[in-house]
Amino acid sequence: MYHFFVSPYQIGEKEIRIEGSDVNHIKNVLRMRPGEMLRLCTGLDNMDYRCEIARIEEEAVVARILWVEESGVELPSRLYLFQGLPKSDKMELIIQKAVELGVYEIIPMATARSVVKLDSKKAEAKVKRWNAISESAAKQSKRMLIPKVGPVMNFGEAMEYAGNLDVKLIPYELAEDMEKTRKILKHITPGQSVGIFIGPEGGFEEQEVEAALRSGAQSITLGRRILRTETAGMTVLSALMLLLERR
Repeated sequence: MYHFFVSPYQIGEKEIRIEGSDVNHIKNVLRMRPGEMLRLCTGLDNMDYRCEIARIEEEAVVARILWVEESGVELPSRLYLFQGLPKSDKMELIIQKAVELGVYEIIPMATARSVVKLDSKKAEAKVKRWNAISESAAKQSKRMLIPKVGPVMNFGEAMEYAGNLDVKLIPYELAEDMEKTRKILKHITPGQSVGIFIGPEGGFEEQEVEAALRSGAQSITLGRRILRTETAGMTVLSALMLLLERR
């Protein structure tokens, strides 16, 4: 069943009016017809609208609401990925896979070893594209929420932004003791907010790790192998998804 996001104002008592670029996609790409089923949500809550197409207009597709239910798709904890800016287009892959794994928000982060340097104009354009990728991935994975990709922050700003999170994790190549890491992850409970700090190529500088630990972050190990920046975050998210996923 195809999945689309709509704004709250488009939802009526009995019908939902789909507008914008999705109209062309439904009419001319998917070639859907009245009577076919759709799954709609706002991207702002956990409500799942099951609908059928009632009529197709010139600039809108009108869907009849058949029933509404609270979806169990979303994880019971909000996971925040603080991702050190990687080279080339790796960020796009990271966003896509993080959304599939249940991330709540992604914060691009400029760190001491980040090779990529973005001025304000380039950063704004990148963030706009990254959010479009997040929305596309949310549709594909049938998420109820569209994870936000925030503006690029420096390391200090990112630590401040994470200040009120319940748990902060920083995978670090010099960290040891896998049993300690298992215990840290197992103690994370549904409902807690979790920040995951991932360095760019080259990792974090020691001073950054020390600053994170002073702010309450816990260093963890991801094993004896060195993971690429685009792999490390996915590894932590995968582990948390398995631990927190509703039964």
